[in-house]
Amino acid sequence: MLRIILAVIVGYLAMAVFVFTTFSAAYLIIGTEGSFRPGSFDVSKLWIVVSVVLSVVAALVGGWVCARIGRRRAAVIALAVVVVALGLAVAAMEFTHSGERVPASRSGAVSNFDAMQMAQQPMWLTLLNPVLGAAGVLLGTRLRKLE
Repeated sequence: MLRIILAVIVGYLAMAVFVFTTFSAAYLIIGTEGSFRPGSFDVSKLWIVVSVVLSVVAALVGGWVCARIGRRRAAVIALAVVVVALGLAVAAMEFTHSGERVPASRSGAVSNFDAMQMAQQPMWLTLLNPVLGAAGVLLGTRLRKLE
């Protein structure tokens, strides 16, 4: 049981580190104007595509790490459940606080930290993320079998 808990924690941390580093790098590469629609904090179509791809890869990594440590399918299923639960919690917060504290318009460059705080993604993407995350985690176990 302890191995499963450790696998879930480390798998989730691997996902979080991957997301933070790759999203930060993507924002630096794409830039403010490529990441947001003109004059707003609404994310661009390019950013949506990049974020979906990076999120799925992060979930694959998390599932692989979890499978390596947990050595049982129960660990990966637990991680998938955690991903869905936390994703839905984030979505619920977005529904209740949508658009609060975000300026209606944007001008000039935006720092990486401010971009993380102010970015407005479509609600459908907020709801899709936990589903893609769980699917990626479950598929990540298959990568373990390839070794």
